[in-house]
Amino acid sequence: MLLIPCPWCGPRDESEFHYGGQAHVPYPPAPADLSDEEWARYLFFRANPKGPFAERWSHAAGCRRWFNAVRNTATNEVLAVYRVGESQPATVEPRSVYPAPPAFE
Repeated sequence: MLLIPCPWCGPRDESEFHYGGQAHVPYPPAPADLSDEEWARYLFFRANPKGPFAERWSHAAGCRRWFNAVRNTATNEVLAVYRVGESQPATVEPRSVYPAPPAFE
């Protein structure tokens, strides 16, 4: 079970939330001027990193508000949450799930 801390309601079960995709994706200033390829890139192409990733979440079964979260995609650990409109906090380095392999001499 993944606990997601809502900025307004506190930690809740992940079943109360809906994923909203990558956070901080700016809307094009002149969408009518975009080519079909540029529009498709805006709509469908998103980052897919391994590690900390800023995402949008909605607390659908609670306060129904949108917020941003930084989640480590490798470990599913939520590193930080913050309200929409706030700047992304500096996140701590993700903790290693696996110990470093032994050095061979």
